[in-house]
Amino acid sequence: MGRGSSRGQGPSGTSRGGGMDSRGGGRGGGGTSIGRDSSGGPRGGRGGRGRDRDGGSDLQDRVVEIRRVSKVVKGGRRFNFSALVVVGDGKGRVGVGLGKANTVPVAISKGQDRAKRDMFDVPMRDTTIPHEILGKFESSSVMLKPASEGTGVIAGGAVRAVLELAGVRDVLTKALGSTTAVNLVRATEQGLRSLRSKAAIEQARGVKITL
Repeated sequence: MGRGSSRGQGPSGTSRGGGMDSRGGGRGGGGTSIGRDSSGGPRGGRGGRGRDRDGGSDLQDRVVEIRRVSKVVKGGRRFNFSALVVVGDGKGRVGVGLGKANTVPVAISKGQDRAKRDMFDVPMRDTTIPHEILGKFESSSVMLKPASEGTGVIAGGAVRAVLELAGVRDVLTKALGSTTAVNLVRATEQGLRSLRSKAAIEQARGVKITL
């Protein structure tokens, strides 16, 4: 009985139990300190940093095309991926980015970052564009025409992605020349960048325009 009591309540048993409690408490405290920032709130991951960088705006992105590119090297082939991404807020701001990487997720992430950096404002007149414009890029051309309310976005997949994320709700389009997705998106971007609002035209000409 004495031998059993000494084992159950001996100093070594007590020290082991205490050591386990202290280690458990240390781990719990460490987890809490890592998960909290200096203000006491939870730290954000990549998504949190992205929201802070974008100023809290609700940006939407759409992957237009993912292409696999192979390069013949010594010993075999090397595959890379290119992702064409369009980012916009649906309220008059849009951007286009092309990301390239060894994996698809990284290529999409690079495309999103470049699109966010290259965002620009699109002049609007109600739910359509202010005037007709022809955007050109390489061997592709995209004609954009204003449309009455309720018409919708009459466009193909690549052109539609840019217009919808820019916030254009009614527009007529026609693709001319090459129908490559990258060229069409770039031509649409160039056309939207060339648009001018009524106020800008009046200021440049020095006259009053009545529609």
